[in-house]
Amino acid sequence: MADLEVTEPVENEQQFWHALNDILSTPCPTPESLDDVLRSWLELVATGRDRYLDDEDDIATCSQQLRISSIFSQNADYVRTQIIYSLLQEDEYGPLHIISNFLLLDGRAEEETFRRMVNEGCFLRLLELIKSCGDHDGRLHRLLLELMYEMSRIEKLPHQDLAQVDDEFVIYLFQLIEAFSDDVDDPYHYAVIRVLLVMNEQYMVASASGAVDPTAPVAHITNRVVKVLSLHGPSFRTFGENIILLLNRATETSLQLIILKLLYLLFTTKATYEYFYTNDLRVLLDVIIRNLLDLPVEMNTLRHTYLRVLAPLLSHTQLSQPPHYKRDQILSLLEILRGSGSAHFLPPEPTTLRLVERVANIPWLVDDEGILRPVSMGSLTQAQSGSTVSVIANVHEKPGIETPSRKSTLARELRHEQEDAEDTVGSIIASPASDTPETTAPNLLVSSTTEGHKAAGRRKPSPPPARRLRAQKSLPIVPKHRHGVPVSPQPPPTPTRMTEGTTFAQGDRYGVAVASSSSPTAASAAEAVSGDGKVSGLVAKKQPPKLPPPRRGKLRAVNSLSTLHPVTESLPQTGSTPVA
Repeated sequence: MADLEVTEPVENEQQFWHALNDILSTPCPTPESLDDVLRSWLELVATGRDRYLDDEDDIATCSQQLRISSIFSQNADYVRTQIIYSLLQEDEYGPLHIISNFLLLDGRAEEETFRRMVNEGCFLRLLELIKSCGDHDGRLHRLLLELMYEMSRIEKLPHQDLAQVDDEFVIYLFQLIEAFSDDVDDPYHYAVIRVLLVMNEQYMVASASGAVDPTAPVAHITNRVVKVLSLHGPSFRTFGENIILLLNRATETSLQLIILKLLYLLFTTKATYEYFYTNDLRVLLDVIIRNLLDLPVEMNTLRHTYLRVLAPLLSHTQLSQPPHYKRDQILSLLEILRGSGSAHFLPPEPTTLRLVERVANIPWLVDDEGILRPVSMGSLTQAQSGSTVSVIANVHEKPGIETPSRKSTLARELRHEQEDAEDTVGSIIASPASDTPETTAPNLLVSSTTEGHKAAGRRKPSPPPARRLRAQKSLPIVPKHRHGVPVSPQPPPTPTRMTEGTTFAQGDRYGVAVASSSSPTAASAAEAVSGDGKVSGLVAKKQPPKLPPPRRGKLRAVNSLSTLHPVTESLPQTGSTPVA
C-alpha cells in the first residue's frame, strides 16, 4: 500500500493538529486508501510523540480523534483489526506506543476489542514487549502493563498462553515493585501490582475449570505468583503492604475481588501464613470490618468473599496468637451479620449464616465455656458445595462498577428527604396567607394534626405566621421630683390686681397674693402689696432661692410637714404691716 505523504512539513504544535485534522478528513472510498490514511495517522502521531505530545492525555486525544472520525465510524471492525495486527508486527517503540494507547482507549469503551486481542494472541506479544522495553522506554512500558491488566481481566486466557509465563517474569515484576517502593502513589507502581493480581486470578480460574470439568484436556498449571511469594516472600514484602493499601482505597468491586482472591490463597497456603507483618494484618482486619459493616444488603457476593478471607486470616496468621486484636469488635460484627435483635429487616441468607458461623467457631473467638456453635449449612447449590477455591475463583464483577456504600446511600436518602422538606416549606411560604389570623390558625392546626404522624422525623416544622406590626406607644412622662418627694406639675400663678376679700396664705412669704374669694376673677388673680399694705400694681413674680436638700434624719419630718394644710390669716387693716 502506498503511503499518504504529508504535503506540508510539521514545524510546531499548531501545524501538527492541523495536519492531523487533514488526515482524518481524507475520504476513503477503497480499502487501500483507508490503509494509507491509517498509516499516515500512525506516522504523524508517532513522530509528534516526543515533540508535541509529552503528556499521555495528548496521545489519548489523538486516539480519540480517530475514534470519532468518519473513517472509524464507517469501518470500525476493519480499523480495529488493522491496529491489532500492527501491534503483533510493529517493532519500533514510537508506533507501538500509539497503537497501545488506541487499543487501551477503545477497549475500555468496547470490551469486544480486548476479547479480540486475546483471541489473536496479543497476550504473548505483550509479555515479550514488557520484558524487552522496560529499560528503554518507560512510557511505553507503563502503557503495556495497563493494557495487559485491562485485557486479562475481561477474558480468560488460553492455557497455552498462560503456560508461557515463567518464574523469571514474575520475579521481574516483584523486583519492579521493590524498586519503586519509595513512592506508593506512583501510577507505574500500581500498574505492576495490578498485573500480578490479574495473573493470580487467571491461575485460579484455570485451576477451577480443571476441577469443575475433570474430563477437560487441561494440564495442571502452577500458580507462579503464589510460588514466588512462598519461596521469596521476605524479599518482596512491599507487594503485601501495597495490596492492603490498595484494598483500603479501592472503590471498584472487581478490584476488591481480585485482591481478596490472592489474600485467600496466601492465608490458606502454609508457606505464606506469615508473609505479612503483624501490623499490616491488623490494618487488614480493620479494613475488612469496616467494609463488611458498610456493604449494602444486596452486595452478597462481595460480602461472602470477605467472610471467606476473614476465617483463615483469624485462624492461620499471627492474629491467632494472644493478645487477640479486636476480639469484641469481631464478635459484634458477627452478631450484626446474623441479624440478631433486628426485627425490621429480613434474615440473612443461608450462605451468609454459614460463613458467619465458620468465623465464629474459630477457637479464640469461642466463649469461655468452649462450646462451639452449630454451623447451619442450609440449602447449598452445587457450586457452593464445591471447594472454596473454585467458588472464589468463579466470582467475577464487570469492570468499572463502583461498590455502593451503606453510609453514602443513607446520606443520599437523607439529602433527598431534606430537599423534599425544603420544597414543602417553600410552597407553604409561597401560598397566599389569609387576611384574618383567626381563619388561618385553624387551617394550620388541622394540617399539623392530620399529617403530624406522617411527617414526623422527615419534615421540618412549618414556619410561624408573619407578625403584625403595631403602632409604637410613647413612653410615659417621668414626674419631676423635688427634694426626693414626687410632686405633680402645677401651672405658674398668674399675677393679678388685689381685690377685696383677698387674703394671703401663711406659707406665702414673698408677697404673692393667693385668691380666696369666691369670685372667679379674684380666685385666679395675684397682686403685689407694698410695705405699708397698699396695692402697688402688677409686679413680676419673685422666684424663691434654691434650698439645699434636707438631711436623711429630717427626711421624714419634711415629708410630714409637706402634707399639712396651709393656714390662712386675714389681712390687717389699712396702714398695718403685712404678716411676714
